Amino acid sequence: MPVKSVFRALSIFDQDLEAIPSEAVDKCLGGKARTVADIVHEVNLVNEDIRRNMIGEPVGEWPDGWITAPENLRTKEAVLAAFRETSDRLKATITGWTDDDLAAKVTTEHGETDRSERCRFITLHLWYHSGQLNFIQTLLGDDGWHWS
Repeated sequence: MPVKSVFRALSIFDQDLEAIPSEAVDKCLGGKARTVADIVHEVNLVNEDIRRNMIGEPVGEWPDGWITAPENLRTKEAVLAAFRETSDRLKATITGWTDDDLAAKVTTEHGETDRSERCRFITLHLWYHSGQLNFIQTLLGDDGWHWS
């Protein structure tokens, strides 16, 4: 079940991201809010770190403060491509995992857990940020549902 939930959350997030107008991807609404590009960059870093942790690879250094997208990841095309690349790596990693695979222990900065919990966290994190994308959509005048 955790793997299926990750796949669904990735799909929903992708659809929400597709619905954001190109000109809004690097727009700071209200002068303080994180941009869509910044949010997606954080999602990509988190998903990649968790993926690497689940397969026993070292994770990257976590930046201090709010995550901001680098200059080369501030257009809709670049943001979508980066999200899809990271998502494809994650899906390739967890596809076919059995209950035993999901029960395998991993150690995070918060202590020992298992892959199943890490998949649940990815799902929760994606849904949280999907809600932010939905809110941005409404601020831009789009109150439609974009999920299929």
